[in-house]
Amino acid sequence: MMKKHTSATPKAAGKKAARFLEHWHLIAVFLVIYDLIVVTGSYFLALWLRFDCQFSAITPEYLMAWLKFAPIYAAVSIFVFWRAHLYQSMWRFASYIELERLAVSSLVLMLVHTAGITLMFIRMPITYYILGIAIQFLLTLSVRFGYRFILLERSKRAKTMPSAVTSRVMLIGAGSAGQMILRDLHETNKVSDRVYCIIDDNSNKWGRYIDGVPIVGGRDDILLNVEKYKIEKIFLAIPSAHAAARRDILDICKETGCELKILPGVYELVKGSVTASAMKDVAVEDLLGREPVQVNMEEIYQFITGKTILVTGGGGSIGSELCRQIAKHSPRQLIVFDIYENNAHAIGLELKDKYPNLNLEVLIGSVRDSRRINQVFAKYKPDVVYHAAAHKHVPLMEDSPCESIKNNAIGTYKTAYAAMIHGCKRFVLISTDKAVNPTNIMGASKRLCEMIIQSFDRKIRDGKAGDLAPLFTHAEDRGDNLLGMTQSGSAPDTDFVAVRFGNVLGSNGSVIPRFKEQIAKGGPVTVTHPDIIRYFMTIPEAASLVLQAGTYADGGEIFVLDMGSPVKIDTLARNLIRLSGLKPDVDIKIAYTGLRPGEKLYEEKLMSEEGMRTTPNHLIHIGSPIPFETDEFLQQMLLLMRAAYDGQDEEIRTLVSSVVPTYHPAGQHGSEDKGEAYNQQMAQVNQAAKKATPVH
Repeated sequence: MMKKHTSATPKAAGKKAARFLEHWHLIAVFLVIYDLIVVTGSYFLALWLRFDCQFSAITPEYLMAWLKFAPIYAAVSIFVFWRAHLYQSMWRFASYIELERLAVSSLVLMLVHTAGITLMFIRMPITYYILGIAIQFLLTLSVRFGYRFILLERSKRAKTMPSAVTSRVMLIGAGSAGQMILRDLHETNKVSDRVYCIIDDNSNKWGRYIDGVPIVGGRDDILLNVEKYKIEKIFLAIPSAHAAARRDILDICKETGCELKILPGVYELVKGSVTASAMKDVAVEDLLGREPVQVNMEEIYQFITGKTILVTGGGGSIGSELCRQIAKHSPRQLIVFDIYENNAHAIGLELKDKYPNLNLEVLIGSVRDSRRINQVFAKYKPDVVYHAAAHKHVPLMEDSPCESIKNNAIGTYKTAYAAMIHGCKRFVLISTDKAVNPTNIMGASKRLCEMIIQSFDRKIRDGKAGDLAPLFTHAEDRGDNLLGMTQSGSAPDTDFVAVRFGNVLGSNGSVIPRFKEQIAKGGPVTVTHPDIIRYFMTIPEAASLVLQAGTYADGGEIFVLDMGSPVKIDTLARNLIRLSGLKPDVDIKIAYTGLRPGEKLYEEKLMSEEGMRTTPNHLIHIGSPIPFETDEFLQQMLLLMRAAYDGQDEEIRTLVSSVVPTYHPAGQHGSEDKGEAYNQQMAQVNQAAKKATPVH
């Protein structure tokens, strides 16, 4: 049975017709008609001009030759223009490409006309050929680029109207990036910003104009011209400038109270995407005056690709950035391990969306839980571990010192032990500059972490990995049967290293988010001390440093980043206030609250006893380990664990002082006397160590 065909409804037919007849089709038809008139009329005008604009004076043979060749030439011209896409171009955005195509087409048609009319009919006067193609080119060019010119002029007039301009802009940088920004602002109808003056340090450009905008001077003239032109916004468009130069310019700009925007970097200039919308707000890191840390991504790629990577604390600030950078280097599997499920879930979703082919596992658990951490290592057998799980808030840890020891020190020991017995190849600890000569329990706990990984490395190198006994808190775990911690027959060969850096901008617990909140509320901004200084780096820098250090590791090193000059927190707070368009101590007050318990005026990157070695990356250094008695330290770890789990907050500081000689708690002078209680506890540790089952 045949199907009955139904005709389309008028409404459907109308939609179909509309789909095949767009606005540009009408423009193309107009251009075809216009070109037919132009290509035929141009050579007639040339002939007319050749004979002094007197039609009666034109030689009949010339006139007849033109008349007979005109239809042929018109057809060829339309074909050439069509092949050059001169009927499909968007002329409101016409550029050099369209001009080039029109010029080439005109050259081709000149040759066609010259050869055609000469060979088929008669040789015409020389002026006929020259004037004909010149008139044709100018007329075809004017109608196409005239449309763009009219739109551009209309846009400029609209933007110069007082009601249309909402922000007066100063542009810093008269180079390629600055010109692109200026052009974008002038050509985009929706942008209400208008550039009134340009600043550039090249004196050869002073007094000249770009697109009608004057170049008024160098950086020393910024304040003067902000006032002269009543500037409200400043756009810094010098992506190739060094960090110190950008900082110096921004230091001047932030005194103006204007809104500041900056072009992120050279990458936008290279790929040609420099637009006003690409400008970003000036961030605090732009004012640090330090070049971003450069790492060898090829080394990192070769190190990570095809390996199973475990990141503890993977939902935190550093941990999550580590996961982002690891995910793009094609690991065999990435395991995110964190106790806080919200952060872990968030980074898991982000990575799955961005890297759908990534073999990702998001696991919840605590590094303090020996059974859980061992289960993870036994099941997934990670090749590399980045240990970022830790308590980091100094004041909170001063109030809860036992928790700091349990999570940071004991958690690191348990994770390192599981890594060793399950054949992990590399263990990278995330440390901090607060571990250097610590005055707070958090810094001391991180120094303990460094000593733990150095102890593991030393024992493995000496062939005495069996001396590293598991730490446990449950009686049923004695002998590690329930933990399943059975080592393979081969000797452990895990490389243990630490990476130490300063404060991270924008991380959880960073002062930056706190300052921004206080500014948003109208102040005051609270600073502990006017002279307190800190080293700073960005989260991506910290993560890339950790990854790079992992490639350099031989075992036992403490990698240290050269973070440049330290920054005064007071200056940081004032800069943030200025970047918000406000004045410190006028619009927003700054209040000094005094140093918190355990807080130092400055942090050190290295202890004085530690030497410095270089790496292929000149911004990454290696501190030589400070010698200590490993066997005694391992026994002390059991004592620390017991005191921490017993909740002995006061006693834990005394014990930590005995284990970490460089730790001097705030308010105490010199080292604490261990006393009889400490000797008794050490005796208990020795007895417990004899009963513990060693690992062979």
